[in-house]
Amino acid sequence: GVEAVFADGRVMRRLDGLEKDNTGYDLAGLLCGSEGTLAVTLSAVLKLQPLPRWKGLALVAFESVDAAIEAVQPLLATGPSAVELLDDVVLDAARGNEECRRYLSIMPSVAGAAPRASNRASNARAILYVEYFAFESAEELRAKFALLRSALGRHAAPESVREITDTPTMAQAWALRKAGEPLLHGMPGAQKPITFVEDNAVPVERLGEFVREFRKIVARHGTRAAYWAHASVGVLHVRPMINIHDARDRERMRAIAVEVADLARACGGIMSGEHGDGRVRGPLIERFFGPELMRAFRDVKRLFDPLNLLNPGNIVDPGPVENITANLRVDREQPIDDSEHGDDRAATVETFFDYGDQQGFGHAVEQCNGAGVCRKRGGVMCPSYQATLDERHSTRGRGNALRLAITGQFPTDPRAGNRSGPNWSDEETIRTLDLCLSCKACKSECPSNVDIARLKAEYTAQRQRFIKRIPFSLRATGHVRVLNRLGSLAPALVNPLSSSGLGRAIVNRMMRVHPDRSLPRFSRSLYRAFVPEKRPPGTPTVLLFTDCFTTYNESVIGVAAGRVLEKLGYQVGLSGSHCCGRSMISVGMLPAAIDAIDRAVESLRPAIEDDSVRAIVVCEPSCLSAIKDDWLTLKCQAPLDLRKRLAAKAFLPEEFVERAWHQHPQQVGAVAPPTADVLLHAHCHQRSLWSAESSAALLRRLLGDSAPRLKVLDTGCCGMAGSFGFDPDKFDLSMRIGELSLLPIVRDASPEAIIVATGTSCRHQIHDGARRRAIHPIELVAQLFGC
Repeated sequence: GVEAVFADGRVMRRLDGLEKDNTGYDLAGLLCGSEGTLAVTLSAVLKLQPLPRWKGLALVAFESVDAAIEAVQPLLATGPSAVELLDDVVLDAARGNEECRRYLSIMPSVAGAAPRASNRASNARAILYVEYFAFESAEELRAKFALLRSALGRHAAPESVREITDTPTMAQAWALRKAGEPLLHGMPGAQKPITFVEDNAVPVERLGEFVREFRKIVARHGTRAAYWAHASVGVLHVRPMINIHDARDRERMRAIAVEVADLARACGGIMSGEHGDGRVRGPLIERFFGPELMRAFRDVKRLFDPLNLLNPGNIVDPGPVENITANLRVDREQPIDDSEHGDDRAATVETFFDYGDQQGFGHAVEQCNGAGVCRKRGGVMCPSYQATLDERHSTRGRGNALRLAITGQFPTDPRAGNRSGPNWSDEETIRTLDLCLSCKACKSECPSNVDIARLKAEYTAQRQRFIKRIPFSLRATGHVRVLNRLGSLAPALVNPLSSSGLGRAIVNRMMRVHPDRSLPRFSRSLYRAFVPEKRPPGTPTVLLFTDCFTTYNESVIGVAAGRVLEKLGYQVGLSGSHCCGRSMISVGMLPAAIDAIDRAVESLRPAIEDDSVRAIVVCEPSCLSAIKDDWLTLKCQAPLDLRKRLAAKAFLPEEFVERAWHQHPQQVGAVAPPTADVLLHAHCHQRSLWSAESSAALLRRLLGDSAPRLKVLDTGCCGMAGSFGFDPDKFDLSMRIGELSLLPIVRDASPEAIIVATGTSCRHQIHDGARRRAIHPIELVAQLFGC
């Protein structure tokens, strides 16, 4: 049932089980098809269905989309709850995404067919998802799977079917299906899968005919398309590849739209089966329904909305076919690009990052397609959105703001004179970016590979270059290594002084620190705290990277890492006093970061090129992420090949110990695990780029399967994020983010539980928000090794 207010003031209410207005007519169907042009829905009563006690999912691989569609009708006779289709364009796109490529191993292969490329997890060109529900017993699922195999018959060999009944694997398979549309926007090239003919609905028995004719239309216009479908109900999602910056492609777009609408009608279907006509397909409504029905639509509109207040223009007055391309989200014929990948038709930007992995700066800026996968609860992406539920502070909100500002769709700053182009100092864009924690989760969790952390750093750096000024607090944050180094010279003096009333007031004012946030404590420098043992010549070496925080704030962690490596028979060395640039990158000081990186790479060159140096271990995950991610995309002078070799040699200490467990010079015998549970929280950068397993695997090996139990916490961002959690304007939000998952879990843990957190920010937040001490994984390993 529905309750709604029409524009003329009439109210439709639920009466006697039917939805009627005061005239007695059933208007619910009319309202549902009106696309917001007749009324505003106030409430709705939903018809509920019982939840199944068991679910099963069969994945069936096919050599072609046509073969998959041919199998749909026989499968419908088996009583599935859903039949969904994915084509190989989507499957190939998944290989370019950090998260989705892990799900490809679930997909079956076409029996007897050779893979089309050596790196493919499946050779299928189409996959059918066939889902079943069971209400009485699990045996029902087995019976339905047997029916499926019988119904497939000649359509697919038994080896091309994978039956899944465990919830986690089914969830991963469905995650890939749901990511289909945004995955396509991560594909290389200017042509993108555009939504304009994407939810035609035809009778299932004519679905194969529709696909074949659709393919001919697309090929005739010189492009290609991706296909996926709610195959069980004949709703086909097709996204032709179109470059909306190209006038010729916009012509193709209009022509394809007209021909596909005619095809849907000829096949006994409709051109908008699920998402409505809107402004893109509105110009085709009269062509599809004819002038008589169009007059009726206009009459209804005048009856219910005589003042034309609700969605004016939609459905009844959409204008000519040319209007199909009149409301695109980009108003530039040519995209903005960087100076290396652009051409003389495009506005050029001298970027600090290289965007070759994203087909240029312009492509990166327009990568977000608005699918809204980032608007979710759980996972790492996006912490500030999860805490505020404000669209502005979602990954999509930031992506849209950056696109508009950088592509010149906001007014240019008056200080730029008459020059048109990017607006690097738009105050609203700066506000939108301000709550981004640069957690890097979007880099892996966004199916379209939108990397807001990189774009935020780029935009901030461009703004600093434009206004020729960097605020003192940002400079101080960027050069945190200098401050930490000074503090570690006399920690016994500096720690009490900075915590005193006067000292703390000075720090709060100059560094912009919230008064309720505790200050990091300084320790004796790692260079003084750890003196490596001398080993015989020829002993394999591991270099301990002296990051800003392990070296000057928590040298106990560096000492633990060094002793563990020595226990395993290595000669341990300390790197020189250089910075990874993480803090500079975070505040947009990219020129300074590039200089620091170049110096660090040159200093590390001997270790990179020396095969006797087995690894360079980095205790702080955020610093390791700089080396393995940011260092490879910033436009440094240091050779890229050298940086890549360094990244391949760099690990978290516990990750290296686990990876080389059987190759260490010395082996460690059985260890005595603690009696308490161990709770592991992984840093955002770690979870986003490598997963929590990079720390958990070694702990699981050492703790075993029996008590104590290792619990890898399914937590999102801690909310601290380096300098973010210190800022007076962000402190409250920082704590709210921590309260989403991490802090309540730690607070509720037993007093005996060992809290392990990989990042210095995470440990700081746990201290402030849960009043618990967290240790680094390598500290626990050192305890277990007795060193």
